Amino acid sequence: MNALDSAATAAGLQRQWVDADGRPQQVPDAVLEAILANLGTTPPTHRFLSAEAGATLPLDRAYDQALLVLEDGTEMLAPMTLDGDLQAPDAIGYHQLLIDGDAITLAIAPRRCPQPTGLGWGVAVQIPALRGARDTSFGDFGTLAQSAAALGQAGCSALAISPTHALFPSDPRRFSPYSPSSRLFHNVLLADPGLIGAPLPPEPAGDLIDWHSAIPARLAHLRAAYDARSDAVRGAVTAFRRVRGPDLECHARFDALCAAFASSDWRDWPAAYHDADGPAVSRFAGENPQEIGFYAFLQWLANESLKTAQAAARERMATGLIADLAVGVSPCGSAAWSHPADLLTGLTIGAPPDPLGPDGQSWGITTFDPFALARAGFAPFIKTIRAALAHAGGIRIDHALGLDRLWVIPQGAAASEGAYLTMPGAHLKRIVAIEAHRADALVIAEDLGTVPPGFRDDLAARGMLGMRVLLFERDAAGAFVPPERWPGAAVAMTGTHDTPTLAGWWTGRDIHWGRQLGRGGMDAADQQRTAEKASLWHAIGGSGDVPADPPLDPILDAVAAAPQPLAIFPMEDLLGLEEQPNLPGTIDEHPNWRRRMPDDTAALLTRPEVAARTRRLSDVRPG
Repeated sequence: MNALDSAATAAGLQRQWVDADGRPQQVPDAVLEAILANLGTTPPTHRFLSAEAGATLPLDRAYDQALLVLEDGTEMLAPMTLDGDLQAPDAIGYHQLLIDGDAITLAIAPRRCPQPTGLGWGVAVQIPALRGARDTSFGDFGTLAQSAAALGQAGCSALAISPTHALFPSDPRRFSPYSPSSRLFHNVLLADPGLIGAPLPPEPAGDLIDWHSAIPARLAHLRAAYDARSDAVRGAVTAFRRVRGPDLECHARFDALCAAFASSDWRDWPAAYHDADGPAVSRFAGENPQEIGFYAFLQWLANESLKTAQAAARERMATGLIADLAVGVSPCGSAAWSHPADLLTGLTIGAPPDPLGPDGQSWGITTFDPFALARAGFAPFIKTIRAALAHAGGIRIDHALGLDRLWVIPQGAAASEGAYLTMPGAHLKRIVAIEAHRADALVIAEDLGTVPPGFRDDLAARGMLGMRVLLFERDAAGAFVPPERWPGAAVAMTGTHDTPTLAGWWTGRDIHWGRQLGRGGMDAADQQRTAEKASLWHAIGGSGDVPADPPLDPILDAVAAAPQPLAIFPMEDLLGLEEQPNLPGTIDEHPNWRRRMPDDTAALLTRPEVAARTRRLSDVRPG
């Protein structure tokens, strides 16, 4: 092994890998060198061990003196000699193992995450797309609460929502929920001012959200609500700031600085403000307490609004809201500014070339550095999972493959010029299980893409549900597999926010968009679609000629009959809409994250064809 290979192995970079078609690939030297130049591999001084409850945990050697202290202070083991193995306690949580004077964190996870109770069905929604009883420019947590009540009345047991992570409130260009500023806080533009007696006035409510006008108008109304806040609200916000501590103060400072410098990228600010703990930032905070207070107030209101929405969901749903955890954060956002040492720098994450993205994908975001996580005792990851589950009955982990390995790409390089970086998957998955156990929440792990061998078996053993998405469930010859034969512990789905809707796929709307965008291979895709529709029609038990119109009801019924414990249907499929929320590989060319539902949720559910669908879903999957 040469010096470069040794360095790559020590850093957890995989020189050899296998692509989605099963072909061996090798990372070029230049790519490894560029990635290694951006990785800091300093080993941790704090040790972190994890195991499942009751398991035997092998230690690196025998120890003369050991004491196990549980999270609540209970001493489980008196000082004793360990011969190289430790029997993990049954108590779930983060404990301390004191060995020969050293403190080691011992994270003990349940053997399995909480599971759905009975067969249920759910709906996936993009929160801004929702409409409520009043006309507004985009949906918020108040609209979500109304929608949850209506869907629960219709028999829905779970409501999967788009990410609620904090974005950039003063920058109307940044509205993608998957490129957040921070995953510890919420998108304040989704806060419901009606909770404090300041309901939104009537707003333009077109078919597409005009974020450039809607965001400043919403922020202005929230500012007025802040200025008129009652003494009770002032007290509640003060208490909230005290509980959330320095993390909240730092995030509020970031949002205030974005507004002050008219830039949502901290790297464009004057150099003195690049250090979140520096004197310039402290001086700014001291001179602008009202601005800092405004953004802290917005986080309080967003938190209370989401809590209210989950309460509305749980009144009639077994699970309620399923939160969505984005895989990373924007390198120009609050997390990267306030805790740069926690994150990969000089690298972006994405996916290698595969059938879904022949050129590979570079998402323009960053995420936790595995070495930094170990040095911090995994505290940043614990806080992130805990924040996502605070007001949810479940969590969907976007690109859960990243728990084990991440495709990292040097900044500015092509997406194909990357390599897999090994992540501490066993520790991360056990932390997810601990937090899900404490929140009594389901865990859905998005396992689509280039899946390494054994990954899905590992998820199943841990009680983490994978995803079985209709358009991807095919055999080796490319034919659709009947939903009744879909394998594994997972969630059955007709689609995701990144796939064509059922109606759009059947009518070739996605191919139309491909042609409009100048993408190659669309004529071949058009011809192939005819055969694919026949394959799907027969897979769902159809007989006779393939229908010209989308056979929505037979498809929905077939997926509802899949053996998975939970089936989730995008709202677009429940309604038979053609357009999808997001078209991967586009930014401005397609109206991503801008589409609205055609009516308020309660009214949509009373449409005869929609009501008939929800009744059939509830008959097959009563929850």
